Amino acid sequence: MKAMVLAAGLGTRLRPLTNHRPKALVEVAGRTMLEITLERLRAFGIRDVIINVHHFADQIAGYLEANRNFGMRIEISREDVLLDTGGGLKKAAPFFLRDSARENEPFVLHNVDVISTIDLQRMIESHSYNEALATLAVQKRESARYLLFDEEATLCGRRSGPTPKDEIVRDSRHADPLAFCGIHVISPRIFSRMTEEGIFSIMDVYLRLAAVGEKIMAFRADEFYWRDLGKPENVVQAAADIGQGAIS
Repeated sequence: MKAMVLAAGLGTRLRPLTNHRPKALVEVAGRTMLEITLERLRAFGIRDVIINVHHFADQIAGYLEANRNFGMRIEISREDVLLDTGGGLKKAAPFFLRDSARENEPFVLHNVDVISTIDLQRMIESHSYNEALATLAVQKRESARYLLFDEEATLCGRRSGPTPKDEIVRDSRHADPLAFCGIHVISPRIFSRMTEEGIFSIMDVYLRLAAVGEKIMAFRADEFYWRDLGKPENVVQAAADIGQGAIS
């Protein structure tokens, strides 16, 4: 199975930790975010990974070389201009489509700045069982932005903004607001449906495709540990959580 790690962002919320290094190389309890993410993927049998880079890209390339790619087969997708999540994934499409024997195999898309104990195997199994185009790890927790899912756990809209407003893309009697965890399982057939070009969010793709009946499904991850590492105080808290055994 293959995966992509999203690591190209500027890490502005993490300043001053990212003044001289990419967020992927910020350390949490003595290990970089990138190492933690790669070890999580490897624990679930994933060996083939592509990482998108932009901010201090050469530092990430050198770090991987110095650590012999952590025993994995890793490629780098360099972005001269930040392409956002959707544009970055589309640029990496050849990595997922080049092997005809595996062209239908789902892959994992994982933000580098989240840490969790979410069971990726269960998530992959749920994705395959539902024959979904994409499956998103979500939790019932407070957030500034929510994805809305219907009674069948299918994406039907989103809620965001300082004055929360629902954007509904498909009719539903029920719209459960859930917070996204930055982890996806995606079927490669999404690439033939990505008509967007240049810089764009994968969430915009999901909402557009959900509106025409594609299955973008929720994987409820309420029982698992999860933390966003986008702010210095969150990095400190995650390190404390590791020290207390909340996550290994």
